[in-house]
Amino acid sequence: MAWDKHKAVEYARIHAGNSSQKRCAHFVSEAIRHGGAHIHNTPHAKDMASNLYAAGFRPVFGEPREGDIAVIQPIAGHPSGHTSIYDGHGTWYSDFKQYSMYPGAAWRNARPAYQLYRQD
Repeated sequence: MAWDKHKAVEYARIHAGNSSQKRCAHFVSEAIRHGGAHIHNTPHAKDMASNLYAAGFRPVFGEPREGDIAVIQPIAGHPSGHTSIYDGHGTWYSDFKQYSMYPGAAWRNARPAYQLYRQD
């Protein structure tokens, strides 16, 4: 099956909770699979880059687009980092619905390094 970012985002939207379940890498990987890309599970979000690359995603820069995946490096108290998928309309989904790429105030204050990945 070819990559369908709409299906991936829809899956993420339907399955996102109201708050973090500390399983962002699992939920985002499941959304990617439902979009048609083959990706292996990654225990820590910060380590997803190689699996995304193997699934046909490439690093991109600039404004995020629908279906883009953010891989965010760790901050104090969150050693696994974070990942989420963008809906193209201002909302990011991980294991919960987010209103910015950074999943909470601690992340927004720390502004850790991140990379966006896209499959066209």
